[in-house]
Amino acid sequence: MAAEMVRAAQQANSVFEQLKATATQFGDRPFLCVLPETAAVYGIAAGEITYAALLAVVERLIGDYSVAGLRAGDRVGLLLENRPSFYKHWFALNALGVSVVPINPDLRAAELEYLVAHSEIVAAVVIDTRVADIDAAAVAGGRNVVVFRPEDAIPNLRTAGVRPNSFEASRETECALLYTSGTTGRPKGCVLTNTYFLNSGQWYLNVGGLIQLIPGEERMLTPLPLFHMNAMATSSMTMLMSGGCIVVLDRFHPKSWWDSVRAAQATIVHYLGVMPPILMGATAGAADRDHRVRFGFGAGVDRRLHEVFEARFGFPLIEAWAMTETGGGVVIAANVEPRHVGTSCFGRPGPESDVRIVTDDGSDARVDQPGELLVRRAGDDARLGFFREYLKDPAATAEAWASGWFHTGDVVRRDAEGYLYFVDRKKNVIRRSGENIAAVEVESVLLQHPDVQAVGVAAVADEVRGEEVLACIVPRTGYEPDLYDLLARSIVADCLHRLAYYKAPGYVAFVGSLPLTSTQKIQRGALKVLAAEQLDKSTTYDLRLLKKRTV
Repeated sequence: MAAEMVRAAQQANSVFEQLKATATQFGDRPFLCVLPETAAVYGIAAGEITYAALLAVVERLIGDYSVAGLRAGDRVGLLLENRPSFYKHWFALNALGVSVVPINPDLRAAELEYLVAHSEIVAAVVIDTRVADIDAAAVAGGRNVVVFRPEDAIPNLRTAGVRPNSFEASRETECALLYTSGTTGRPKGCVLTNTYFLNSGQWYLNVGGLIQLIPGEERMLTPLPLFHMNAMATSSMTMLMSGGCIVVLDRFHPKSWWDSVRAAQATIVHYLGVMPPILMGATAGAADRDHRVRFGFGAGVDRRLHEVFEARFGFPLIEAWAMTETGGGVVIAANVEPRHVGTSCFGRPGPESDVRIVTDDGSDARVDQPGELLVRRAGDDARLGFFREYLKDPAATAEAWASGWFHTGDVVRRDAEGYLYFVDRKKNVIRRSGENIAAVEVESVLLQHPDVQAVGVAAVADEVRGEEVLACIVPRTGYEPDLYDLLARSIVADCLHRLAYYKAPGYVAFVGSLPLTSTQKIQRGALKVLAAEQLDKSTTYDLRLLKKRTV
């Protein structure tokens, strides 16, 4: 059965063709499950949608869109959160060769104006509460965009000079335009083809080891947003290509997470690194293992919690590495033993992946020496499964692919057996007196202090050492500001016991919140600005004198 699914995946030329193929084999099986909790948040019906029922809805939408005048090569925005309507419109538009542009619902005026203008969408399907926002963004950007709600009849979209409505499905047709998080600058639009999406699901089907899928039986629960590649490409395509059921939450709800896992009858869960520590904070009980989950798939679990989480809840957290740009072209996962749990190891590259680790001078790193991760697809097509390009930015595309390798910007190390370990993003590395300091390593230690609720570490200028470590800390609720001085000293003293002296914060700044992305990752560009702004504030403490080399 698994081999048949792989063959079907290899034959489909588009996401829509894959839906038809799976509906033929698993028509009465559910593709999508909406839990009552999620239904209540969105004000929609709970329940399951079978492959056959979904295909029928999609085929009606295809007809409506075709009559309305959409043409192959157009782009349509989708601001639909994690609702079933996202899939219905995506699949229908894909059948016509129309690319979708998923829109993060957290974006506001200036961000929406940029996205609408840059993507050149001709229409947008939008939830009722955001129609006016997209209308305003289109006007501000000088774009003629037809905006309608998913429950509306599709309006006439035909304009003068439209292209002929002839389209033959191709793997190289643009399927979606996904925007990067923009943590260090304006978001880039990643052009993603049908190959990108089909290859993402096929990687999951083929990888094996601890990731074994049972066709027609899997139920995957994800709280991640559909406007990101993990949920849209990895999770959705894996279930679509294996005849499984995807259960998409509106977001991660810590208090009801395990109730959702049980209600979904989930066999697989996808996670973010912020989730395990929150779940471990709940009181342990007999229900911790009352579930059907065989494995979790994600990245960024705290090294200190990895083993204890697995022991408590009874399933492995499989750490993996990929990017929006790499898709399923290169995915590296710790899906076979030994996984080196608790070490930030994300496995060894498979035979389909070529990998280099290079130092700042461009030479290959030695064993266990940190360097930037460079990747490409093994074989004749180095870009197979990757993004096609950054929209309207050929210079950035060329820079990313310098010397025929995709430059990830991630700093990793490789041990003598070929296992890879994540260190940090290259742009997050602080260089103090010739020493490289990974911000994420310092953050992980600072979070162990009982009075630290959240922390972001960034570099600030230092006249003597080039850069110094500044920690923006959100203290635990109820901590009095008149005790900040003592708290700052306590935090640094604790850090000095756990890390080399030069890695400890030279400055501790207490802040009300950190700049975060929609998936709760730190916006590093905004954090650097925030850190620089803290240097002259009364709630920032200069503790550089505490950093002394121990003899």
